[in-house]
Amino acid sequence: MDRRSFLKLSGAGLGAALLGTKQADPVRASPAHSNGMAMLYDSTKCIGCRACQNACKEWNGNPPEAGPGLSADTWTLIQVAKPEGSDERAFLKRQCMHCLYPACVSACPVGALQQTEQGAIVYDPDRCIGCRYCMVACPFGVPKLEWEETLPFIRKCTFCIDRLEDGLEPACAAACPVGAIAFGERDSLIAEAEDRIRENPGRYVNHVYGKDELGGTSMLYLSHIPFEELGLPTLGSEPVTRLSEVIATYGTPGVALSVAALLGGLYYGFTRREAVSEEIGAEEATRPEEREIEA
Repeated sequence: MDRRSFLKLSGAGLGAALLGTKQADPVRASPAHSNGMAMLYDSTKCIGCRACQNACKEWNGNPPEAGPGLSADTWTLIQVAKPEGSDERAFLKRQCMHCLYPACVSACPVGALQQTEQGAIVYDPDRCIGCRYCMVACPFGVPKLEWEETLPFIRKCTFCIDRLEDGLEPACAAACPVGAIAFGERDSLIAEAEDRIRENPGRYVNHVYGKDELGGTSMLYLSHIPFEELGLPTLGSEPVTRLSEVIATYGTPGVALSVAALLGGLYYGFTRREAVSEEIGAEEATRPEEREIEA
């Protein structure tokens, strides 16, 4: 295939692919899986052993090293919180929140992120175009890109969807030795968390984090210190999917049109240059004959 054919096919093919990408379906007015599976993390029970973190890495084949935050290789992380003016330590388990109204799913223009029947938010690398809208849309900063890879993918906690499909609980929940992580139906876990607060009012902040935040999440938290001091953002109950839908609806077509226009311009430039080169070559090819005639 010559360069002209390659550029023509590349420009037309990539432009059509970008313009024809299927946008994610808008999130419905009510969550599709409000009583899907969920996880309750009780910070007052956590001893910071990181058994959950290590189990996550082992199950998903990720390297054992972990930095200070979530990364493409660390999908579950135990962080240490130190409340201001206190020598007390508290622990926080970080991972994908598996929101009931997932902003990442709403923002993805090609359906690379989807919400399963169990409530897990999963990623399909074969659909991903690398726009990273999910990273911008997520209010918890969870999706991470494999920056060091030549062809990077988005990585994050999958809620161990492969284990759920086999009737098993997530690896992190199964590994916890002190019962700081409970896994089950979301409504049941919320009821259990509220029972703990009611029975031990001096032990807990009177709130189940994730019950209402951004319309609800599948990760639920109990804590004895304010959640902002624990390391969780203060958020309202309104889902943020409207913003992500605006990004997906208006941002992607603009990018696609720009790229298509750029490719079209490059194609025109290259073909024009080739045409000029061919004309010059034809002229130069006739010059020796003209000299011979003159001679």
